[in-house]
Amino acid sequence: MGGAPAFFVDHLENGHTNGDSSVEIGDRSYVIGGSHEGNPLFLGVQIHDKITNKWSSPTVLGTGPKPCKAYSAFVLKQGRILFIKKGSASDDSIWFLEVDSPFVREQRKLLGKEVVAWSKGVRGNAEKPIVISGPSGVGKGTLITMLMKEFPSMFGFSVSHTTRSPRCMEKNGVHYHFTDKNVMEKEINDGKFLEFASVHGNLYGTSIESVEVVTDSGKRCILDIDVQGARSVKASSLDAMFIFVCPPSMKELEDRLRARGTETEEQIQKRLRNAEAEIKAGKSSGIFGHILYNDNLDECYKSLKNLLGIDNDTPVNGVEVEGINLPKEHTVTKMEDKILIQETGEAAKNMIVLDLSSINGGAPGRTRGIGLGTLKSS
Repeated sequence: MGGAPAFFVDHLENGHTNGDSSVEIGDRSYVIGGSHEGNPLFLGVQIHDKITNKWSSPTVLGTGPKPCKAYSAFVLKQGRILFIKKGSASDDSIWFLEVDSPFVREQRKLLGKEVVAWSKGVRGNAEKPIVISGPSGVGKGTLITMLMKEFPSMFGFSVSHTTRSPRCMEKNGVHYHFTDKNVMEKEINDGKFLEFASVHGNLYGTSIESVEVVTDSGKRCILDIDVQGARSVKASSLDAMFIFVCPPSMKELEDRLRARGTETEEQIQKRLRNAEAEIKAGKSSGIFGHILYNDNLDECYKSLKNLLGIDNDTPVNGVEVEGINLPKEHTVTKMEDKILIQETGEAAKNMIVLDLSSINGGAPGRTRGIGLGTLKSS
């Protein structure tokens, strides 16, 4: 019923590899170890083609694990390799290297070169992030504010990145993640951003990690972005809910913009032209699965809550993602979709069982759905 660990390495100790490991999949060997592009903070990956006897250094997408002294590796379905790190913190113990997943195949085709991608493994599942778009003046900001005020423990915003300098009172990591342009450009090329845009010479964008951090905290992430950004998110690997908010009419939208009294006539006309184009794209692009008409704010808010499956009786406390605590010394065995982790030594306790049968998501974000159980040691 089971299978042996899928390593082919020079040294093994209690089912773990020490140093570089070579995992065999078909006609290829994936050698994991050392550092990535000279960066000692991340594991490196090399590919050996056994037919041509050639080595290659793939483009590595996602944020990978830090090097460690020992780890176990298993080949899984869907072009994934599972890595279990020995002696790591609970939030850094389970990782997946995708070598032939749908995401990797798509990126390989787009980039025209070898690609692999890392994804951190976490317990349980999470609600889909919510993408809300709509033209300026439609009231989407007000709807989001109402949602956040009524359910503060259920929803959260991702913190965007920008290459511009901080303004007065802005704090890094709170208002924005402020970063250098060359750093952000590299991370965009590495597939770490869901969407980005250049505004007046500065880059702005939403990283995958910023969305995952909100999800890990037990909250459902809300992304307030334009149609162009929504299109980029739709094309990414993020599984999200897409909602477009429309005005009841262009005349009503114009009245709202004029009532604000904050813009010149030229600015109002520009916003109206942009709004017309956004509404057309929002309705016909196939991006948005749900369209709300904000002709009455309270009714529209009620419809939004119904879409999200919440009401006044909904529990408001999210469940923060818990880490996976592994014993410091252990052996690892794979049996179909389950990983058995047995503590070793005189004080050995129960066996930990990781159930991978319902894993979902994946690179360049988290791999979720890992089940955790225990078995009594015999």
